[in-house]
Amino acid sequence: MKLGIVGLPNVGKSTLFNSLTKAKAESANYPFCTIDPNVGIVVVPDERIKKLGDFYHSKKVTPATIEFVDIAGLVKGASKGEGLGNQFLANIREVDAILHVVRCFEDDNIIHVDGGIDPARDIETINLELIFADIEVLERRLVKMGRAAKTDKTVAKEYAFCQRLMEHFQNGELAKTLPLHDGSESEWLMSYQLLTAKPVIYAANVAEKDAKEGNVYVESVKELVKDEDSEVFVISAKIEQEIAEFDETEKILFLEELGLSESGLERLIRASYSLLGLISFLTAGEDESRAWTIKKGTKAPQAAGKIHTDFERGFIRAEVVNYKDFETYGSIAAAKEKGLVRLEGKDYVMADGDIVTFRFNV
Repeated sequence: MKLGIVGLPNVGKSTLFNSLTKAKAESANYPFCTIDPNVGIVVVPDERIKKLGDFYHSKKVTPATIEFVDIAGLVKGASKGEGLGNQFLANIREVDAILHVVRCFEDDNIIHVDGGIDPARDIETINLELIFADIEVLERRLVKMGRAAKTDKTVAKEYAFCQRLMEHFQNGELAKTLPLHDGSESEWLMSYQLLTAKPVIYAANVAEKDAKEGNVYVESVKELVKDEDSEVFVISAKIEQEIAEFDETEKILFLEELGLSESGLERLIRASYSLLGLISFLTAGEDESRAWTIKKGTKAPQAAGKIHTDFERGFIRAEVVNYKDFETYGSIAAAKEKGLVRLEGKDYVMADGDIVTFRFNV
C-alpha cells in the first residue's frame, strides 16, 4: 500500500512524514522545501504477528508495511506547472490513496501561503488543481474517441460517459462523487487513473492542545467533505514528532498524559486499511511469522498467490484458524481439538486475522 502525503506548503506534511517514518526529510518554513518526493516504509503495528513469532520462536517476524510518499506542497496553478506542479501531480498519480494534510492550527511563526488559516479554502485549492489535471486527461481521451464514437456503439457509450464526467468536473466535483450507472462505468473510471478518483484521508493537523478534542477548523473539514467517501481524523504532527523519539514505555506514558489511547500513526493506519478495504491474514512457523495485506473479499487461492504464484496455480485447500481462536486456546493444536481449524476450498473468502497454511501441487 502506497500513500501520497499532499497539501499546501507549510501545513506540516514533511514534519508528519518525518514522524511517521522516522526519516529525515527536510522540513523548513518556506514553500517547495520538498522537491523530489521522499519515500519511507512504515511497519503496521500488529500485536498478533509478534505473539505468533514468540509462540513459534520464529527466526524472522515480518509485519505488513505501508509506503509513505512525501509529495511537495501544491499551490494554485499546479496543474499548469506552477511551483513544479506537473511533476508533483505525476507523483500523486502513482499512489494508491492520498493523505491530505490540512492545517488546522494557528502559529504566527509559520507562514501560510494564502494568508490566514482556512481549511475549507485549502482543501478546495488542492481539489481544484487535481480536477484541472484530470480534465486534461479526459480531454485527450475525448479527442481520441471522438471519431470512433460515430460508428462504434460501445465506444459511443463510453464517449457519452466521458462527456458526463467532464460536465461533473466543470461543476467543480471530484470523479469519485460521480453517480455510476453500471459496471462498465465503474471499470472505465478505474482505468482512467484519475487523481480525483483516488481514496482520500484528510489529516487535520492541530496544535498539541487540540489533539484529543479537535477544534472549529477540524469541524469545518468534516462539514466540507461529508459527502465524499473519505476519512477525516485529527492528528498533531508536533506530538507525532515527539513520540518518534520515545521508546515504547515513554510513548505510552506520554500519550496517557495527553489523554490519548493511541498514536496518530496507529489511527492513520487503521483509517487507511478501512478506506482501502484491506485486511491482513497471517502465516506462522519456525522460519517466519508474517502478516500479508489483501483486499476484503479475496478468496483463498488469490491470497495464496500473494505468497507465491505457484501457491495460487496449484491450490488444493487452506487450513485456517482465526487468530482469536488461537489466542483463546493458546495454540493451533488446542484450537484444532475444539474443531476450530477448518479445511477451506477455492471459494473460501479470507477473514482478517486468519492464520493459514496453504496446501498446493507444484
